[in-house]
Amino acid sequence: METTKDTKVEPVDMKLEVVVVGVSDVDRAKTFYEKLGWRVDADFAKGDFRVIQFTPHNSECSIIFGKGVTSPKPGAVKSLTLAVDDIEAARNDLIERGIKVSEIFHFADGPFNDAIKNARLSGRDSEGRSYFSFASFEDPDGNGYLLQEIKTRLPGREWKSTADVATLAELLHETEQHHGNYEKTHGTHNWWDWYAPYLSARQNGSSPEEAAAAADRYMEKR
Repeated sequence: METTKDTKVEPVDMKLEVVVVGVSDVDRAKTFYEKLGWRVDADFAKGDFRVIQFTPHNSECSIIFGKGVTSPKPGAVKSLTLAVDDIEAARNDLIERGIKVSEIFHFADGPFNDAIKNARLSGRDSEGRSYFSFASFEDPDGNGYLLQEIKTRLPGREWKSTADVATLAELLHETEQHHGNYEKTHGTHNWWDWYAPYLSARQNGSSPEEAAAAADRYMEKR
């Protein structure tokens, strides 16, 4: 197809999938990331090769580390940023899991600006702005992570949803089947009140059984 200078060509989808981090002790690193509560997606070994993949809760990007994996030196990866809705809640959750986390801080001259002396100031952003409040922690090798509070994203910083119609139709059919079991044992109710938590749970990685249980719990609270 021919295009002109004024024709806008959409780039192909390129979703950041994996970041590779270097570790010196694979089992020690695995224990640490399990403690974070991150999902274990893979632990594959063959001969002198081993690769482990973890994904933070609700993240579309994962980390990989292992033995025989081309990676940076242990501890070389810094400032991997984890977006959170509530930085205080996220920090407290990590502390409860036994993770050493910094106090909440903000940058004196704007997010990520370490170019000035004493760039990081104690306390959250005084105006409570999204993108401006941080906390940090490290894995056993010194690979560094930043928690960044983002309550509301700036315009243009979210991709439009492009859900596959066939996949959505299949998921709705599955939801209807599981909802049928709920209808048999419960009184009159709005079907959409049960559908919503079921669909939400499935889209966030829950199994059909877990999603049905989540929907049941939601209905009990109504």
